[in-house]
Amino acid sequence: MPEEPVTAEIDREVCKLVHRFAHRLDVHVRRIAEEMGMTASQVVALRELSDPITARELASRMACEASNATFVVDRLEDQGLVQRRPHPTDRRAKQIVLTEPGRARRTAVLERLDARSPLTTLPPDRQRHLRDLLRDLVGDA
Repeated sequence: MPEEPVTAEIDREVCKLVHRFAHRLDVHVRRIAEEMGMTASQVVALRELSDPITARELASRMACEASNATFVVDRLEDQGLVQRRPHPTDRRAKQIVLTEPGRARRTAVLERLDARSPLTTLPPDRQRHLRDLLRDLVGDA
């Protein structure tokens, strides 16, 4: 059977499905945030703080404006979860670094996000396949 050509109808359906799934992920993050007494933005920031990064890099990972990321970092810093440190190669920049309590909170966040992720409805091989397709689409290797 010949492959179906990509049409505007398929494109629209894919966009609709991606949007609906993104909404499910957002609801999932918000539920975890509420359970942990945090904001969804704080949960996303902790998820993305796998290594020391600048606020601009964090904003890019969070898909928000740098000023919004700075506000979130300010709140995380107030809670003792992150510190700002001088960047090792750029005198003008600061890096955001998790503190020991921040690493513990990040671990708890990741465990909760992973345990009840909407992706768990797919078997691992299909999760990897979806990841690979999405990497192809967004250009991340």
